[in-house]
Amino acid sequence: MDANKVTTALELPGHQIVSNVGVVRGIVVRSRSIVGSFFGGLQTIFGGNITIYSNMCEQARKDAYKLMTVQAEKNGANAIIAMRYDATEIMNGVTEVICYGTAVTVRPN
Repeated sequence: MDANKVTTALELPGHQIVSNVGVVRGIVVRSRSIVGSFFGGLQTIFGGNITIYSNMCEQARKDAYKLMTVQAEKNGANAIIAMRYDATEIMNGVTEVICYGTAVTVRPN
């Protein structure tokens, strides 16, 4: 799906919504590895951005986003509006990341 057709807004500028396909989502559950926890712990000693965790979180978001767009395309949508991310810690060291939105079909104005 074209990244320009995914938005957090309730409409897609320059386009008219033709149909509402429905809610779509991508869910990823990630855990920290022993190595990641070790290096993340070392980085906390020095302070600042803990890059190993930032990279893990960014990859989880990318994966959830991709799963959401694939679901939208499979359902016949060509755009997603009202896209959001959410994350929940399921248990210590295990986090669910969800990316969701409303799949729609649009046409240019």
